[in-house]
Amino acid sequence: MENSKIVVGLDIGTTKICCIVGRKADHGKIEILGMGRADSLGVRRGMVFNIDQTVEAIRLAVSEAESKASVEIGEVNVGIAGQHIKSMQHHGIYTRKISGEDIISQVDIDALIDDMYKLAMLPGEEIIHVLPQEYILDGEVGIKQPIGASGVRLEANFHIITGQIAAANNIKRSIEKAGLTMKDIILEPLASSEAVLSQEEKDAGVALVDIGGGTTDLAIFYNGIIRHTAVIPLGGNIITEDIKEGCNIIGKQAELLKVKFGSALASESQENEIVSIPGLRGKDPKEISVKNLASIIQARLEEIIEYVYHEIKNSGYEKKLIGGIVLTGGGSQMKHITQLTEFITAMNTRIGYPNEHLAPGSSEDITSPMYATGVGLLMMGIQSEEKVKTTATANNTKKIVEVTGHSDVKKKGSWFSSLLSKTGEFFEDDAIK
Repeated sequence: MENSKIVVGLDIGTTKICCIVGRKADHGKIEILGMGRADSLGVRRGMVFNIDQTVEAIRLAVSEAESKASVEIGEVNVGIAGQHIKSMQHHGIYTRKISGEDIISQVDIDALIDDMYKLAMLPGEEIIHVLPQEYILDGEVGIKQPIGASGVRLEANFHIITGQIAAANNIKRSIEKAGLTMKDIILEPLASSEAVLSQEEKDAGVALVDIGGGTTDLAIFYNGIIRHTAVIPLGGNIITEDIKEGCNIIGKQAELLKVKFGSALASESQENEIVSIPGLRGKDPKEISVKNLASIIQARLEEIIEYVYHEIKNSGYEKKLIGGIVLTGGGSQMKHITQLTEFITAMNTRIGYPNEHLAPGSSEDITSPMYATGVGLLMMGIQSEEKVKTTATANNTKKIVEVTGHSDVKKKGSWFSSLLSKTGEFFEDDAIK
C-alpha cells in the first residue's frame, strides 16, 4: 500500500521522547518507516516542566526519525499523561426533533457528545476525551450502536477524561516551538491499549498497566469498552532513585544496575552473587549484592502494584477481568515482574508487546514494551486518517444524493458518516489554546 498516508506518533515520556513514522501496510498491518529517540530532560512524571529542554529533545528525536524514514515530518499525534489526569462517569440525554426520516444518525450522536464537552470543569481543567460506554434509546438499555434505529429520547453513559489546561498547553507549545503541528492529542493508556491488547481481551475484560519512567497508567476494559482509567505518580525512575540511595551510588550506575541485574523477586537471586561498580576518581570499586538490589526493587514494585490493585478493586471490575492484567511500558521489562504481580493480585498476568499489529520485518527494538505508547499513537493516527477519508467519501455520496434524489443512496451515506472521529474533530477545532 505505497499510497497510504504517512503518519507520525510522538511519545513525550519522562525518560525518553520517541518519534515513530509509519503507514498502513497490507493485511491491516503497520509498516514502520523510521524511529528516533532522545533523552527526555524537560519532563517530570509525565508532564512538561521545561519547554526549551523538551523542544530540543523533540527536535533530536524527529530529526533521527526523518533521516531513517527519508520523509519530512510536519504533523504529529502526541500523547498526554501525568498525575493531573482524572476520569469520571456522566449520563447524557438528548431529545430528538423528529422530522422526515426518523432514524438515529451520526448528527444525533455528535449532538449528545457535544453536550458533554460543555460540562462545567474545575478552574484550570478541561475535557480531553469523551468516551461513550453504552446508549439508551427510549428506555431500552445496553445499546452499543444506536445509529439506524428509530427513537426520540437518546441517552448515553460516558467515561470522561479530564486534564490540566496548562499541561496540554505546554505540550502544544513544545511541539510548535519544534516546528511541528499537533494533529491530535491522545491519552497515553488508550494509545498503549491499541498497541498491545486484542479485541478479545477487551471484550473479556482486562486491565492494562503501563509502567513508565514517571507514572504508571491504568486502563480497564470490559465488553469492549473502556470502563476506568487512573494515573499513579510512581514509575521506573523512583526505583532507580531507591537503588541510588540504598546502594550509595550515582544515578547512572543505579539505572545500569536496575536494567542489567535487577529482579522483581529477591528470592530468585543468589546470596553470593556480587556486582562490582567502578569507584569515582580512583576510589576502590564498590561491591553490590544482587540479592540486596532485588530487595530494593521488589519493595518499590510491590508498592506500585498494590496501588494498581487498589484502583482495580475500586473500579468494581476486579471479578470480571477474565483477561487478567497486561503489563507494558519500560518498567514491565523487569525480570520476574509477572510472578510478583500474580502473587499480589491473584490475577493472570502477561507482558504486552506492540508486535501483533506490525508488518513482518519490523526492527526488534520497536517491538519492545517501552515503545507500546509510541506505536499506539501511530496506530490511532492511522485510524483517524481512515475515518477522515471515510467521512469524505460519505460527504461525496451526500452530494450525489442532492443531485439525483435517490433515498437509498442517502441512507448509505448516513451509515458511512457514522464512523466520524469525534475526538479528532474536537482537537482539530483547536479546543486547546
